[in-house]
Amino acid sequence: MRTDTIQEVGIDQEGSLWVKPATATFPYIYREAMDVHWDADRRCLYGPKPKEWSYLMWFKQIVCGARYQGIELALGPETSWSGIDDELQQAMAEDGFMKAAKQ
Repeated sequence: MRTDTIQEVGIDQEGSLWVKPATATFPYIYREAMDVHWDADRRCLYGPKPKEWSYLMWFKQIVCGARYQGIELALGPETSWSGIDDELQQAMAEDGFMKAAKQ
């Protein structure tokens, strides 16, 4: 499995969480039937605006969908955050589901 660093994580104006990989693309992510989508224009994975799930749960879902596509997404020291508060950043970074990208 290939590893790719997460370049940026954010919440858009509609309230959807998005994750931008550094290099990987996911035009067929819809095949995983996980409600995770690929925005080719923004080059990011995204999920719907959370209703029952938290942003942390959607983050896990997006990363899991990428894993099913053969790419291990990992936060790194250069990952930037857009509209994500410090508490959520820390939860995403500390979650056992994630591992930091190797330097």
